[in-house]
Amino acid sequence: MHKKNKSISLVHIITGLHVGGAELMLKQLVLAAKVKDDIGVISLTGMGLIGEELQQAGISVYTFNFHQPMRLLSQFVLLWKLLKKVQPEVVQTWLYHADFFGGLAARLAGCKHVVWGIRNTNVPHNNRQTYWLMRLCARLSTFIPQKIVCVAEAARQQHVRYGYQENKMAVIGNGFDFTRFDPTQVSTADARRTFKITQDEFIIGCIGRYHLDKGQDVLVAAAATLKPLLAAKNIRFLLVGRSCDTNNENLMRLLNQHELTAYFILAGERYDVPVCLAAMDMYCMPSRTEGFPNGLGEAMAMGLPCLATQAGDTVQLTADSAILVPPNDAQALAHGLEDILNMPVAAQKQLGAHAAQRVRALFSLERTCTQFNTLYQNLREAS
Repeated sequence: MHKKNKSISLVHIITGLHVGGAELMLKQLVLAAKVKDDIGVISLTGMGLIGEELQQAGISVYTFNFHQPMRLLSQFVLLWKLLKKVQPEVVQTWLYHADFFGGLAARLAGCKHVVWGIRNTNVPHNNRQTYWLMRLCARLSTFIPQKIVCVAEAARQQHVRYGYQENKMAVIGNGFDFTRFDPTQVSTADARRTFKITQDEFIIGCIGRYHLDKGQDVLVAAAATLKPLLAAKNIRFLLVGRSCDTNNENLMRLLNQHELTAYFILAGERYDVPVCLAAMDMYCMPSRTEGFPNGLGEAMAMGLPCLATQAGDTVQLTADSAILVPPNDAQALAHGLEDILNMPVAAQKQLGAHAAQRVRALFSLERTCTQFNTLYQNLREAS
């Protein structure tokens, strides 16, 4: 267990600290805090890149081994002992496993305030372990958390239907760091050279780990119906994210099946997301389900014309500043791609500018930090 001892009043507990939407939002929230000395972060499954970055910034990071089933009980006892020793005023958990294990340990350790964090809208029934853990959390929501923060209004509504305590729920959407996602700070030419993209190619980008929820298979199916257009307009796709690479047998099988390998650049997991976005001419989010779509918001901030499915809080994020289609519908996604591809360049730029204006006006990181801090302060003052 890695740790750095100091007095801590706020502890974040998360399932893991590899790169992902929840993990990145946690990192930004912690690093944006005016006072960082009293904040601790606990990962149930290891350090990860995000944990290393937090440690380098002077944040106390504690890690456990909850990914080993035979050690669950012993690790839970260690977590309980740590929380009992540290006694933070507020424990904020992120994702279902952390809500359950972290929330329960915090309650048993006598921590004053427990806040759960729900980061997605739907849990597919075929993900049985997570689904039943979520249903268990719904029952426990009556007495473990004082507040339940949902990343999206769609997530709040769905989890109320699952049985979560509605009167405890609040919605705090993600915020974006516009100093990082600033198109004037990244050279498009350099970005395209990174991926060996020529200046006359039109690049449709998609960022996200390879997963059924993220819908890369739907995007491939949509692309297959557009092959004549792809060839005529010199169009390629840039996929960025964990397992979006040539080692992914399922993805390669799909591309080979549709004879699309020449049309897809598989960049894998990368941490220079602004550079990836700068290499793109438009952005496509084909997700089946989302909470609050980080990648889409970042693409909007970079001024890209965007196509997205109506998953999670996509409608609330984009309003009329993007082309929206139903999720899990390759034909609808293909039509949406055609709509943007057939726009005049000026219209594409106008759509991207509208998206940037909206996200910058309504979804800043500062706004999100203020909402979390206000929530914590209200809990402290009420006790």
